[in-house]
Amino acid sequence: MDIHYYLQLLYQNIMDSSWLEIVAAALGILSVWYARKANILVYPTGIVSVLIYVYICYNAQLYADMGINAYYFVFSVYGWIMWSKKDENKEELPVTYSDKKTWMISIGVFLLSLVVIQILLRIFKAGDTVYWSSFVPYTDTFTTAVAIVGMWLMAVKKVENWLFWIAADVVSVPLYLYKGLVFTSLQYFVFLVLAVLGYFEWRRLAKENLEIHA
Repeated sequence: MDIHYYLQLLYQNIMDSSWLEIVAAALGILSVWYARKANILVYPTGIVSVLIYVYICYNAQLYADMGINAYYFVFSVYGWIMWSKKDENKEELPVTYSDKKTWMISIGVFLLSLVVIQILLRIFKAGDTVYWSSFVPYTDTFTTAVAIVGMWLMAVKKVENWLFWIAADVVSVPLYLYKGLVFTSLQYFVFLVLAVLGYFEWRRLAKENLEIHA
């Protein structure tokens, strides 16, 4: 691996990025930082970030990418509502582990997402022979499907949401490096580190919740 080559690419990526892209990336990282702390500010920061990406993708005619960011927006609003709710004891939604039903739903949504995303990619990328001659369509499908489940599990405050984000980030780091998008790859590496930290932090919060209600 030529480090100098990738450093040059990183510099070029940053220079080619608009101020809107840099703001969206910074807010995205800030959002994951708040998520790690189970802080509700994950949602306002995340919403602004994904709305900027929706705008950027629309202008670039990247409609599939625009669609997934629109999904993130919808579930960010849903998550914000869920995290804002309080029960009769005025307690917020606690961080908990997924039960069997939640796991079954997660697996079902993941498998359905794989099928739907592949169909959409074949519609929007039908004429891109270079794209379909590589492994990229399948990694794109996997990471998007995993992120869809992760977004839902985060909205209902399940510890396992971080396992899905970790899986997506592990694949995304080399994927974007392969695409020559070093800045984006670096961003996903930061996401990966925060996701690992978030997983252990939420395990601690779930354990505390179990002890309180034991």
